[in-house]
Amino acid sequence: THTHTHTHTHTESSSGSKQARWSYSDNMPQTPPFTGQLNTGGYNKNLYQTKEESYPGLYYHDNNLASGSLEALIHHLVPTADYYPDRTYIFTFLLSSRLFIRPYELMTKVCHLCMEQQRLSDPQADKMRVRKIAPKILQLLTEWTETFSYDFRDERMMRSLKELTHRLAIGDEVYRKAVGQMSQGLIRRLTVLSQYEEALVKINATAAERLTAVKAKPQAAIQRDMLSICNDPFTVAQQLTHIELERLSYIGPEEFVQAFVQKDPLDNDKSCFSDHKKASNLEAYVEWFNRLSYLVATEICLPVKKKHRARVVEFFIDVARECFNIGNFNSLMAIISGMNMSPVSRLKKTWSKVKTAKFDILEHQMDPSSNFYNYRTALRGATQRSITANSSREKIVIPFFSLLIKDLYFLNEGCANRLQSGHINFEKFWELAKQVSEFMAWKKVECPFEKDRKILQYLLTAPVFTEDALYLASYESEGPENNMEKDRWKSLSLMLSCFVLVEQFSSSDTHITRYPQVRAVHLFIVKLF
Repeated sequence: THTHTHTHTHTESSSGSKQARWSYSDNMPQTPPFTGQLNTGGYNKNLYQTKEESYPGLYYHDNNLASGSLEALIHHLVPTADYYPDRTYIFTFLLSSRLFIRPYELMTKVCHLCMEQQRLSDPQADKMRVRKIAPKILQLLTEWTETFSYDFRDERMMRSLKELTHRLAIGDEVYRKAVGQMSQGLIRRLTVLSQYEEALVKINATAAERLTAVKAKPQAAIQRDMLSICNDPFTVAQQLTHIELERLSYIGPEEFVQAFVQKDPLDNDKSCFSDHKKASNLEAYVEWFNRLSYLVATEICLPVKKKHRARVVEFFIDVARECFNIGNFNSLMAIISGMNMSPVSRLKKTWSKVKTAKFDILEHQMDPSSNFYNYRTALRGATQRSITANSSREKIVIPFFSLLIKDLYFLNEGCANRLQSGHINFEKFWELAKQVSEFMAWKKVECPFEKDRKILQYLLTAPVFTEDALYLASYESEGPENNMEKDRWKSLSLMLSCFVLVEQFSSSDTHITRYPQVRAVHLFIVKLF
């Protein structure tokens, strides 16, 4: 495990903790802006222990919380009349706790502690005491509902939330209003998420329909390509950035942790998320990267003429360069990946017509050697630019997402969740939260470019070939060069011939139903292409 000896270097971070010392009376505490709050040198500082908060089971190293039992960490999360947890602790614990306890179970425990400790369930509860604690509990719930909104898609979470906020709001107009605002904000965020997920389903359905149409009339695909929709690389790079930022914005921080959830040995061999949709928005974003790579490869392999193919290659090199300038590293890497796919890279006659100097520079920037040293240097530069930026355009940082996931995966795998004592290794989770919080700042950036619906629609729904279909198109453009390529071409051509025959044979549903063998071949080939 790593030992951290950071000190506070950011006034917001330290004052955010001291804020708990103030007496709340008339005004509700406002959730301070999240951006920048967690990216400081003092990230894991959590010094503000009080007598009221001296629950046993927490262990510190150089004044930093290093480990603790789950029970002690939960107690450390719950405010009292004289204590409010550091905001960095709230984020870190809510992020990592799901590895050990389901969010709804944590919420039940938090509600129970709030009710019991502060005797909120007592109708005769001291009004002054309630006035002292209510703003802090509402502040904690606001942090939770704003940052980890998706937890509240679970009805059990909503039930506990309503029960606790109802107790706080009884007989006090100020708190009732604050509870209403918090609930409305949460419902609004969950509604927007549902609408986004529905839109994704529609986009994917349209893409599937267009691919089916191309299979029926292959010539139709050649008539429509990226350059016929838009031949300006700057505009295409900006539209790609729109898609990236929209998809980034819907990834919840908890999805990074849930993607790595394994069985907790102290949880009776039950996975914490057997009943939960783990990381669907994160997966949709990874799928987008793959789609863009295959779209680029499809666009290059489709044209019949070598000159046209070379023009498409140069166009996408210019798009990639503009993505780099914008700070859109994910689209940049997807385009480079598409160009490096074997069906594209083997087109030697095409590449001989391309001025590759610009492409070589981009490949150098994204060179994987020394653990992507060049890319990481460029990312640090973009992050620094983002922090000091005056305009939205300068704030854009879209990381190479697969590498971010890989970094988090190795951080998770390289360090145990629990120490030998059975305590939770909190030093590990400070580091995890630090990396995820940086992503949280990036995903909040509004895209400054004007939307072009036509280009967006094409990028999201244009037919994309499978790898086998790409190879076939590539061999049609520039014939096989060796025996291995010739054998592959023959087998793919044979499959395509079978596919055409089966398609003709199966134009009537009755044929498919009557001949199961034909149906099996048909399904196999449809999956292939």
